[in-house]
Amino acid sequence: MISEKVEALLAKMTLEEKIGQMNQYSGFMDFTGPQPKGGQQAKKYKDIEKGLVGSMLNVHGVENVKAVQKIAVENSRLGIPLIFAFDIVHGYKTISPIPLAEAASWNLSLIKRSAEIAAEEASAAGINLTFAPMVDISRDARWGRVMEGAGEDPYLGSLIAKARVEGFQGKDLGLPHTIAATAKHFAAYGFAEAGREYNTVDVGTTTLYNTIFPPFKAAVDADVKAVMNSFNVLNGIPATADQFLIRDVLKKKWNFNGFVVSDWDSVGELKNHGFAQDGRDAAKKAIIAGCDMDMESYHFIEELASLVNDGEVDLQLINDAVRRILTLKFELGLFDDPYKYLSKKREKETVYSQKFKKDILNIARQSIVLLKNNNQLLPLKKDHQQIAIIGDLAQDKTSALGSWRIASDDGKAESLVEAMQNYPATNSIRYAQGPKFIKGDVHFVKELNVNTTDKSGFEEAIKIAKQADIVIMNLGEHGFQSGEGRSRTKLGLPGLQQELLEAVYEVNPNIVLVLQNGRPLTLTWAEQHIPAIVEAWQLGSFNGSAIAQVLYGDYNPSGKLPMSFPRSVGQLPLYYNHLPTGRPNDPSQQDVFKSFYIDQQNTPLYPFGYGLSYTQFKLSNFSVNSFSESNEFKVSISVELTNTGSLFGTETVQLYIQDPVAQISRPIKELKSFRQVSLNPNQKKLINFLLSEKDLGYYLPNGDWIFEKGKFNFFIGTSSDTSLQAELNLQ
Repeated sequence: MISEKVEALLAKMTLEEKIGQMNQYSGFMDFTGPQPKGGQQAKKYKDIEKGLVGSMLNVHGVENVKAVQKIAVENSRLGIPLIFAFDIVHGYKTISPIPLAEAASWNLSLIKRSAEIAAEEASAAGINLTFAPMVDISRDARWGRVMEGAGEDPYLGSLIAKARVEGFQGKDLGLPHTIAATAKHFAAYGFAEAGREYNTVDVGTTTLYNTIFPPFKAAVDADVKAVMNSFNVLNGIPATADQFLIRDVLKKKWNFNGFVVSDWDSVGELKNHGFAQDGRDAAKKAIIAGCDMDMESYHFIEELASLVNDGEVDLQLINDAVRRILTLKFELGLFDDPYKYLSKKREKETVYSQKFKKDILNIARQSIVLLKNNNQLLPLKKDHQQIAIIGDLAQDKTSALGSWRIASDDGKAESLVEAMQNYPATNSIRYAQGPKFIKGDVHFVKELNVNTTDKSGFEEAIKIAKQADIVIMNLGEHGFQSGEGRSRTKLGLPGLQQELLEAVYEVNPNIVLVLQNGRPLTLTWAEQHIPAIVEAWQLGSFNGSAIAQVLYGDYNPSGKLPMSFPRSVGQLPLYYNHLPTGRPNDPSQQDVFKSFYIDQQNTPLYPFGYGLSYTQFKLSNFSVNSFSESNEFKVSISVELTNTGSLFGTETVQLYIQDPVAQISRPIKELKSFRQVSLNPNQKKLINFLLSEKDLGYYLPNGDWIFEKGKFNFFIGTSSDTSLQAELNLQ
């Protein structure tokens, strides 16, 4: 039994060795070279030798990992192996679409497969813990980290959280191709005020229980092995020191058995929040709250022993934390073989393996969302067309890898230009870069210098646009314009791109706008003028082929938006499942005393769940019925879907509910189920849904779950802007 082995080892450990297991260092250094002689790196090296480190972050690659593990196992008194952690967010070397893009596929099996591939490749490089999935719900596209999550909806977000945890961890962590997962950031990081990174969060408990918590609970139910604290303050308390979040909810109410790790220096940042006087106070408050492992603040390793010896921290809190950490090490099989992940041959065969291409390309294709297709410009014909491709991003082989892919190599993405030029079609392809998008070096930790003045390239772009039958404009954000530390107040096309788009439109309006971005953008002008708009996000290693196959119709787009696209930044935060207001926006009301903007519509430009196809679908014969089973209400819903177009296609039928009268105000609409259905032209299919009281209930502000009898409204559609509605009274 693992628990018996943990207790036996715990009994042998000194207090300092126990606290060492709670200490995580970052290792941006070459451990295969000479031992460092001084400074912080030398201290880390010595602490590993002494058994005062439980985990290393940012050490990867078989040679480096083996070198560090050898120090811990062969030099320390008890030889306890290290956990090697890394941010494997959407791939290790071979890169999948950014998580927000994958969420647009609404294909849970593919999302799980993406995590499996990431785990297989990362584990071959010595990694056994990833700081993913990020399961923060966010309603504000200004926040750059929306690219790392699943969007605005707690139901979809919960299903994706479960899929990603199961993909990373598999059914047995002892197998060499699996890695442990970390659900982050607990909690409410995605609700940072004004969408500004690391900012304060102030939400009510109704939002906390019904919107923010569900994906974390889904991850815990899927047996996620770690949970990471968030940087933000919630209700005036930094999350890293919040006993309510960590001990009361996560560990007690949800019975989470894994360990809680701080975010980078978030224990130390308790001082910046004005919540801790110094490092000693910060360490005390974090451990009492339930934080088990300290990432890079050094306060646990420096202060906890003294706090225990002085009677300010109960030794049982230390023991509980260490049990959790040691348990994972046993589950990973590291005590049986500390070097089990470390095969140079396997690393060489697995990293950048072509065996992953088919699945990742398929994930990328299914992540693409068709936003508009007037005049049927798409799909493109494969012959006798002059096609112009314009935009700096179209030739960029790095940007499409997106953000949060810190182990990957620049220049490894397939560009749109090369994919189109190599496509099995006889069209004439010409490319013009247009103005350079980014000036100077591009780096993950540095602000980008976006070109806003140099219009070199406009003339060439306009020239080839005039001569083309179709113009493909590849515009959007650079991959490092979203992600951590990339909050934006303007969500239009950055730099000179909007001006370039309008200039090309003046000479040739037959434009297909291919967007690549890590968040919703404001596209009001494009929606009004551009006939075809394709949301292609940042799709990773096989970016170009995925887009080209959609443009040519060899794959009929099927993606659906996981976040609403605003008409204006002034609408943010924007989300479909908002609460009703006492003065709703009634269009027939002539006075101004209603909830609306005097200069903009309330509705999004493109709603949650929206996405078009090259074929057409029709919903009909909507039916809702209730019955009782085992003293519980059940609701059966059915609807018929017909492909009324001329092409094979896939539609995502979405079921929403509304509880119009409850003990608290409930959302105007909530996603509760969906089905992805593929049909040939003229083919029909009856789709059935079944909801239980669990699906119809909600959490009260005190955290109690409740189901109330009464009237419910049910909605069916192909986006959150639903087409069919029915009412049912459950009594």
